[in-house]
Amino acid sequence: MSLVLKISHLAKQFRLHLQGGARIPVFDDLALELQAGEALAVTGPSGKGKSSLLKLIYGTYKAGEGEILVRHENDWLDLARAEPRQVLAVRRRTIGYVTQFLRVIPRIPALDIVAEPLLERGVAAEEARGRAASLLERLNIPERLWSLSPMTFSGGEQQRVNIARGFAAPYPILLLDEPTASLDQENKARVLAMISEARAQGSAIIGIFHDAVDRKAVCTREFDLDHLKSEAA
Repeated sequence: MSLVLKISHLAKQFRLHLQGGARIPVFDDLALELQAGEALAVTGPSGKGKSSLLKLIYGTYKAGEGEILVRHENDWLDLARAEPRQVLAVRRRTIGYVTQFLRVIPRIPALDIVAEPLLERGVAAEEARGRAASLLERLNIPERLWSLSPMTFSGGEQQRVNIARGFAAPYPILLLDEPTASLDQENKARVLAMISEARAQGSAIIGIFHDAVDRKAVCTREFDLDHLKSEAA
């Protein structure tokens, strides 16, 4: 295995401007490393910053202190100090992210939403849509819905479109924020199988899983934010 992510001395706090500038600390001196093919479960009580950690790695939040070194196109890049264009390049090629909620432009068909990460990489439209169709079919999204905007879908259907989009292109690092939370048992099993397949192909996974059974099924170890230490799973 090879190292793909190295975080050291990471600190983050939020400032509440509408509450007299109060500061809410999230992390202080957080450190972790991730190898290709690993699946790390981020655990801890609600409010400990699990989703915030994923957003820091993805560049949605800016780190207060420390380094977030990611292996990007055979070189190391510190996302804590990266320029916006560099962050966008990492998102296209290196780090995929399945969030808890699907955010889409109205009237864009589900098929095109799932195909977009491949199209951004220059994959031919026919091939990209073929891959998107395969994923939507695997995740039990009826073909009659593929040409419709997911804004009209149920919560579970939207989440499955979100997952299909996240798995459309191969990413060295994949961030998963509660990917199975709103799914029934059949679709949950399919998503867990997709996660295991991505690992087998070399992707490094960092995930938040509310369900301990799901977590144990796909993760190789845990990182407990309540104690800020890594535990063998």
